[in-house]
Amino acid sequence: MDKKLICGIQQIGIGVPDVEKAWAWYRRCFGMDVPVFQDAGEAPFMLDYTGGTVQSRTATLAINLTGGGGFEIWQYTSRTPSGPSFEPSIGDYGIFCARIKSRDVKAAREYFAQSGIETIHPLVRNPAGKEQFFLADPQGNFFQIVEGREWFQKGTYPTGGPAGCMIGVSNIEKARTLYSDILGYDTVLYDEEGKFDDFQGVPGGDKKFRRVLLTHSEERKGSFSRLFGTTCIELVSVKNRKAKKIFQERYWGDLGFIHLCFDVKGMDLLKKECEEKSFPFTVDSKDAFDMGQAAGRFSYTEDPDGTLIEFVETDKIPIVKGLGWYLNVGKKDPEKRLPDWIIKALRFNRIKG
Repeated sequence: MDKKLICGIQQIGIGVPDVEKAWAWYRRCFGMDVPVFQDAGEAPFMLDYTGGTVQSRTATLAINLTGGGGFEIWQYTSRTPSGPSFEPSIGDYGIFCARIKSRDVKAAREYFAQSGIETIHPLVRNPAGKEQFFLADPQGNFFQIVEGREWFQKGTYPTGGPAGCMIGVSNIEKARTLYSDILGYDTVLYDEEGKFDDFQGVPGGDKKFRRVLLTHSEERKGSFSRLFGTTCIELVSVKNRKAKKIFQERYWGDLGFIHLCFDVKGMDLLKKECEEKSFPFTVDSKDAFDMGQAAGRFSYTEDPDGTLIEFVETDKIPIVKGLGWYLNVGKKDPEKRLPDWIIKALRFNRIKG
């Protein structure tokens, strides 16, 4: 390839104590019921983030076919995962919450309220005047339910998958070198400073913040770009308290949001650009990785505050596992979207309940 492509947010990694229990909750609440892969094994490339020791894990990448990215639900099997020693608050360095898109935000809140979710916040409006609300899963991970206008297909759940996230940073301008210049989030939807009604009741939400909501001016291209859709990243800097690093003195894969992952093409060109702009890869599988049913190449970099950003260049994914139908994505035109019928065929892998 003669250029790099950021095709969309492929998934947000979530470290959990029990994959099966967590995934059952994400299926019931967010419709994340189609597994792209389920794999158990070791993570030898992540030594710098796992205490210098190769750790074992089990992981499931699940998606909601109505649209959006996925969740990589990740559990250590070689050690007991650790939670933070403090309650993460808005503005702490790292991924504070995932943005989950909904066709009808008000109806989604009513659905969740009837589902017996313990932590669900009021319906409020964000600085752009759009309705939203926060809720938390049983592990205490926060999700921001926001309006979504782009959908891959109709669905029965009140939401789709991830359409971005909120990231705490120390310096928004410095962080934008990665998020805007490299990842293409070059359009500012709002840039506001003060105290915010939509943060009230959320941990740390009573403080003063600067908030910058970013999206991408260019339409994403690539095999799964229509499924992923348009996404936003909100950079948040807290003004009147000292922020902490959410994963301070913990391993990648411990409890919480462990990384933000992008589907990409042209990994070598991306690697060169990241190095030139002082965001070198800290991990690079170089040769193809194999997650049991999916294969490709992955790498990681860090934002200025240490938040992990993953890049995946996919070679192969299973379409209908029962029929042994695997798609060699690496041989497709990197800018061309897959036909809808191929992606819709993933429904035959759906897990009910």
